[in-house]
Amino acid sequence: MWVGLEAEEYDRVYRDKDLLKRIVSYFSPYKRAMILVIFFLTISSLTTAFLPIITSLIISNLETSPDLIYIVFLILLILILNTSSWVFNYIRQIYSNRVIGSVVLDIRKNAHKSVVNHDLSFFDKNPLGKIVSRINTDSRDFGETVGMSIEVISSVIVLVLLIIVMFTVNVVLTLVLLISLPLFFIAALSFRKFARKMTLLGQRALASVNAYTKESFSGIQIAKTFRREKKVYDDFLQVNNQSYKVNLKRAFLLNAIFPTLGLIQGFVTTLLILFGSNLVIEGTVGVGELVLFIQSIILLFFPLLIIATFWPMFQTGMAASERIFAIIDTLPLVVQTNNIKPSKLKGEIEFKNLTFQYDKNRLIFDNFSLKVNPGESVALVGHTGAGKSSIAKLIARFYEFQGGDILVDGKSIREYDLTEYRKHIGIIPQTPFLWADTVENNIKYGYDNASKKDVMHALEISGGSEWIENLPKGLRTNVRERGSLLSMGQRQLVVFARVLLENPSILILDEATASVDPFTETQIQDALEKTIKGRSSIIIAHRLWTVRRVDKIIVLDHGKIVEEGNHDELMKRGGTYASLYNTYFRHQSLEYIEEMGKNKAKDIV
Repeated sequence: MWVGLEAEEYDRVYRDKDLLKRIVSYFSPYKRAMILVIFFLTISSLTTAFLPIITSLIISNLETSPDLIYIVFLILLILILNTSSWVFNYIRQIYSNRVIGSVVLDIRKNAHKSVVNHDLSFFDKNPLGKIVSRINTDSRDFGETVGMSIEVISSVIVLVLLIIVMFTVNVVLTLVLLISLPLFFIAALSFRKFARKMTLLGQRALASVNAYTKESFSGIQIAKTFRREKKVYDDFLQVNNQSYKVNLKRAFLLNAIFPTLGLIQGFVTTLLILFGSNLVIEGTVGVGELVLFIQSIILLFFPLLIIATFWPMFQTGMAASERIFAIIDTLPLVVQTNNIKPSKLKGEIEFKNLTFQYDKNRLIFDNFSLKVNPGESVALVGHTGAGKSSIAKLIARFYEFQGGDILVDGKSIREYDLTEYRKHIGIIPQTPFLWADTVENNIKYGYDNASKKDVMHALEISGGSEWIENLPKGLRTNVRERGSLLSMGQRQLVVFARVLLENPSILILDEATASVDPFTETQIQDALEKTIKGRSSIIIAHRLWTVRRVDKIIVLDHGKIVEEGNHDELMKRGGTYASLYNTYFRHQSLEYIEEMGKNKAKDIV
């Protein structure tokens, strides 16, 4: 019925008992603060519970033989109790908000840590907007539920105290009042199942809105290029309207409990007045005592209303915690079997009978083998979908392989400590990504202790730093979101410098010059030629320059090596590589350009 509101692949169902136990564990580090909350909560509830009793004493005194001093004393006592209740409640709010804020902070930290540690397959399958919604929105809903839980505890204390006092005053009227209790909880519990289901749908609907909004704004340039602003808006309306309908239905369901409880309250109040007035006429109960019961209805029904309506809110919190714990409990697919911390890698890479697939319907490699010697530069060429990028991603441990092994310096990459291992891997993507920070901070992103001199040196060896002088604040210029202040070529130079600053043992390039201007390309090519010497390099090739300067070319076709050798050897064979060269690379050669120039000159003549 509801499109896009299905459970995520990593979602799971928890028993209420397990969820509550898990939630309580988050409060255990804050025991002292919780003791203070409970202490001030109890005192505040006691002062609230005594107010109708004192009011009853005042009316009873007026009914019999009025004592002015006694009445004034009781009025002052009411003032003191009200003031004290406000003070105690204020202190309790301070401590409870601190605890709730700390718990929400801890949950968000755990959820964020879990997401950050996932391999890239997790992000391939799950929209970022939905992940963000779980971390932010669901944790907020959880915090609100915990806050209401504290109010419920306060209400229960008031409820118990008032019932004890009323039993001492009149058993019959108290029993009449207690008739409402089962009705309240039956009504509340009847909403439980539907409330949980609709709450989950409501949270998923909001996550869908967040996911679509993020995606549409990320691709706003494409939308404007193809004049599709209206379609983006119409699609957003569709997702947003679905969220509106789901959450409106949820609101109708959750708020239906209030009039239901109001009917029960009206029924019990009628019974109490009916029985109470007869007892007053008979002289069994005084007017002050009846007023105590009528006042207690207000004080009793408010806590009962909170307790009863707590169930829908409780289901919101339980659904939110279920969604958050699901993301925390989802284990990354990339698993390390040891924690070897390499001080330096020689750069020998070997794929041994590797089997890899992104999902069960998408087999990339089957019994794949390849060896890269230390310091060797290897270019990967082949049609789209041949497996070039997959090799680079597997070496970097962005994905888990299903069979065989990948050895680096003779050890399985599963045995290396992942963080330490990646320090020796440098990756320069085809599309550069920069943070909304300064040029300097972007370059030393992986090496915080780098000095300004180190940063400038990295820029120099990556293609030059002259362009930095033209920026408003030089290295301290904020490049804005995704580096929008810089040209594509400048962004790539920053990314190149960022990688070279770490001096990696293994360099992976997804053709770093494919999206830059010819001048910047020449700068990067000169730097690359120096950089890849003596360093193991895996280069996904889109440029003639690359394939002519590497030690070895690997030609891939649907996850299999079909040819292997250097440029001249492969051209002599006249096989797959020669065909690829004539299709993709030949037009970049000087010979081709000169030949085209001669042909054009002949045509003019």
